[in-house]
Amino acid sequence: MSSPRGSAASLAPPAPQGGSPAPVGRFGALSGWAQRHRWAAIVLWVAVVAAIALGSTAAGSAYQNDFSLPGTDSQAATDLFEEHGSDQAGDSVEIVFKDTAGITSGKGSIEPMLAEVKQMAGVADVRSPFADASAVSKDGTIARASVTLDGKTEDVPKEDVAKIIDTAQSIATEHLQVEVGGEAARNAEDKAGPTAELAGIVAALVILVLLFGSLLAASLPLVTALFAVGGSIGLIALASHVFTVADFTPPILMLVGLGVGVDYALLIFYRYRHELLAGAEPSEAARKALDSAGRTVFFAGCTVIVALLGLVALGLGSLQGIALAVAITVLITMAASLVLLPALLALSGTRIQRHVLKQQAKATGKGRTEGNGWRAMARAVQRRPIPTLLVGVIALLALSAPALGMRLGFADSGNDPEETTSRHAYDLLAEGFGPGFNGPLIVLVKGDQQAGETVQAQLATTDGVAEAGPAMRSEDGALSTVIVYPTTSPQAEETVDLVHRLRDDVVPPLEHTTGAHVLVGGATAASQDVSETLADRLPLFVAVVVGLSSLLLLLVFRSIWIPVKAAVLNLLSISAALGVITLVFQHGWFGAQPGPVEAFIPALIFAIVFGLSMDYEVFLISRIHEEWTRTKDPSKSVREGLASTGKVITAAAAIMMFVFGAFVLSDDRMLQQFGLGLAVAILLDAVVIRCLIVPAVMQMLGERAWWLPAPLARKLPKVSIERPEQN
Repeated sequence: MSSPRGSAASLAPPAPQGGSPAPVGRFGALSGWAQRHRWAAIVLWVAVVAAIALGSTAAGSAYQNDFSLPGTDSQAATDLFEEHGSDQAGDSVEIVFKDTAGITSGKGSIEPMLAEVKQMAGVADVRSPFADASAVSKDGTIARASVTLDGKTEDVPKEDVAKIIDTAQSIATEHLQVEVGGEAARNAEDKAGPTAELAGIVAALVILVLLFGSLLAASLPLVTALFAVGGSIGLIALASHVFTVADFTPPILMLVGLGVGVDYALLIFYRYRHELLAGAEPSEAARKALDSAGRTVFFAGCTVIVALLGLVALGLGSLQGIALAVAITVLITMAASLVLLPALLALSGTRIQRHVLKQQAKATGKGRTEGNGWRAMARAVQRRPIPTLLVGVIALLALSAPALGMRLGFADSGNDPEETTSRHAYDLLAEGFGPGFNGPLIVLVKGDQQAGETVQAQLATTDGVAEAGPAMRSEDGALSTVIVYPTTSPQAEETVDLVHRLRDDVVPPLEHTTGAHVLVGGATAASQDVSETLADRLPLFVAVVVGLSSLLLLLVFRSIWIPVKAAVLNLLSISAALGVITLVFQHGWFGAQPGPVEAFIPALIFAIVFGLSMDYEVFLISRIHEEWTRTKDPSKSVREGLASTGKVITAAAAIMMFVFGAFVLSDDRMLQQFGLGLAVAILLDAVVIRCLIVPAVMQMLGERAWWLPAPLARKLPKVSIERPEQN
């Protein structure tokens, strides 16, 4: 086996300069080109980002949420609606009125307003509360008008829905309260500004300044990340005209792009700093940094991209678009770290060199040696590896336990901020008619009028059903639609049970009796179908990603136990993060609104965190591997590996933790869960796993950590992420 000295993850100062120069690898050559043509590289990046920004501004975006899932009852119902021209093919919004003096006192203003709404763009039909006695509460103070849109929520322009909201609320008075609810209304309301993104940027800058003691040095990784994020957002906006990209994708791109971009640039810059301390000139230091840390960044970035593209196999349109968009973002941030950062270093290398050497001289004068604290911690772990391992694993398992009871679903208006009209409408409907009126089920009957009436009569007497509306015929008379209102809220477990009971126990006998085809659909049932499908397909996705990642580690480190350890520990950190999300958002800890965990969250967090964890894994284990090959002392190799990488891994993790954690400040529930999950996973990975569990496991394994059966060693190809050796 070739010596791994100078590996991609080696962050310790290299040996003093001398002898024949090291051959230049591909990444070193790329760095050399970027430095020689620094202005050309920078201008090229600026021009490309500017062109993308101008192009995306001119073309606009075509973000579209696609939650269709072929093969489910809810999707089959939607397809039949559209095929037979039923008004119920479109989603609806609810205009809710409350007048303590009695809703009839406001009839003179309500009726003309509803007539105006019926003529507006995007509206297929309006049902007045005065034409349906069931649309008025028993005490006569609350009423609801249903506005059926001419398409699904994602197909109706938000501007059209916003006009409906404005028109409805224009008649509100001191005595008449008017609120508008439904998914379309939620999407059309104004969103808060980019507070989370700005907080993440500020936090990253503060940590970098504390790490390097220089605003100039701190700004380079951040500038690199911002260039990458700017280009990514514009590019994805253009791509949305070709691919299905959800409208909540840009904040996720910002979150991942900032975290990953700063992380990658920091790891390269930190190696550059060590090369300067070893006596290299700025240009040579940059070349060596790219030939070492740049290789690991490339490997880690490719791993994240592979994990994200695995989400495509889950078969959900919006999730596929998010996966593609985030993969492109990671690719661009990786390119910025490998091309733009060396060009920026060439412009400011001399000033950074002076600062780094001056800072080192001060530390030496005070008797400080970098990495001593990490060596001391490693020794403490090595003295008691089994108790340390048990404490770490038990803590992760305890945090993971709540994830066993995690319920997947989607947020609805009941989770919205209390000041929004959609939340007010939700509360008024629950007050006047019951919680189930916020999430009706749409039962479709393909048969004659008699079949529709028979189904309606049976549904009205089913346990868990508060009310079943009349069977409404489609334009061609082939379908009947029955709106079923559960007794429980859309997110309640009892509503989930009702959908299963209707499909499994109630519908089959009705189909046999009437000869009709009956489907249970609607937004509530569709959300349940998507959640259950994702949960069913997630184990296969996890197995594929873990298998591919483990194979890569097996090829790189030529060890059986390193990939096994990495896979188990990464799964533990992710499951612990999901457990924390479950406690906070499902059980309502720390004042959060209780409800299900967003169905996309487990798959997205797994794909991103598993890829990022590989980054830290490669940096730490490569350094341990290098010392092991050089000294054949397993204990010392663990100490030196942690001493060399502990500071930069912790700093990089702290930046990502603050960037991701800042999204808890967002008003969007999904982004809150996403940010919290990523922040917790990164924190646990960097602190509990890399600093405690990995040193303990490596100490217990000793020489066995690098064991590979001889027959397998002969068959496996040799894959290296190390830089070329000196002659």
